[in-house]
Amino acid sequence: MSDNRPIWAHALPTAILLMAPFDLLASLAMDIYLPVTPAMPAALQADPAVIQLTLSVYLLGLGLGQVIFGPLSDRFGRRPVLLSGALTFAVTSGLLAMAASGWAFVVLRLAQAMGAAAMLVATFATVRDVYGDKPESVRIYGLFSAMLAFVPAFGPVLGALVSAQLSWRAIFWFLAALTLPPLMHALWRWTETRPLGEASRPRPGPILRSWAFQIYTLAFGAAMGSFFVYVSTAPRILVERVGLSELEFSLAFASTAFVMIVASHAARPCLDRWGVAGAVQRGMGLLLASALCFGASAAFGEPSIGSVILPSWIMAVGIVLTVSVSANGALEAFGDQAGLAVALYFAGQSLIVSLVGTLAVILFNGSTVWPLAAYTLTLPTLVLLGLNASRKS
Repeated sequence: MSDNRPIWAHALPTAILLMAPFDLLASLAMDIYLPVTPAMPAALQADPAVIQLTLSVYLLGLGLGQVIFGPLSDRFGRRPVLLSGALTFAVTSGLLAMAASGWAFVVLRLAQAMGAAAMLVATFATVRDVYGDKPESVRIYGLFSAMLAFVPAFGPVLGALVSAQLSWRAIFWFLAALTLPPLMHALWRWTETRPLGEASRPRPGPILRSWAFQIYTLAFGAAMGSFFVYVSTAPRILVERVGLSELEFSLAFASTAFVMIVASHAARPCLDRWGVAGAVQRGMGLLLASALCFGASAAFGEPSIGSVILPSWIMAVGIVLTVSVSANGALEAFGDQAGLAVALYFAGQSLIVSLVGTLAVILFNGSTVWPLAAYTLTLPTLVLLGLNASRKS
């Protein structure tokens, strides 16, 4: 660690326990309420399309919020950005539970996403500050990035259980309550890690022009976007067409998360051997394989649990291989502007996911797996072409 960098006195397990809850909350809020969306329009006197919009709004808020909070964390520090973000997230979660109209719910979801963005920027920038040149960074980036992918798969199960016992509004009270213990923990133990001295002037140009940054941000967007399209289409396919109940859907959906957890543990030795580029290449290859399976199932029969869930398991392994290393590839050269680099990284992938993923769902039939097939075919192909061009140059 360089001389101008404050000492982070926590052992690795303690540091993970301190940081991980904020990453988990930002991920969990993405779609914990997914099983109850059919009941929300009547309660909020809103069109169902308005409620469906809240998922895209959350992703958009994550991206835009990080562009704002990244430079702020470089200027004022990781700790104040984290604490203000966590407080915003907790307050807006409580207000969402009391929302009286659909559009008020949309606006509050955007504000909740901004709080989540601040938490993510501060957490990932802290990892870059403390572990950027150490092998622990791969392990932590892999854990946190995997949370962004597989925690939302558990979210609907949890949301269905909370809603069944209480109501859909209790889901958002639950999120607010979950935020308070890690916020208190951070107030007590989260020390500042931003390099000491005058903050450097934000210079996004060199970051955005970096070929490695572009390729690995696109790779992260390809992986996360495939999961977003899966989240957007799976309820319509499995509930409306296959006929699963809310709980049955949530359990089937969670099987993808289980595959991700197993893959994240089993793949770790392979990631060390393959390196960043090799792991991303294999991740993109698995996404392409899932695209072929999704396309075949859409072309040759009516949807079933097997035709949707089994290809999603292949997709899940590809997501894990990619998100475990793509942050290292994208951020490696920008330790002096870690906050800004992290912000642009997440903003880029959020825009890819929200815009391209939403476009795939709109252009293709959202009650089929065609949007999944199109997305997991197109973006991984672009990533592989970019990696090949980079290797030649």
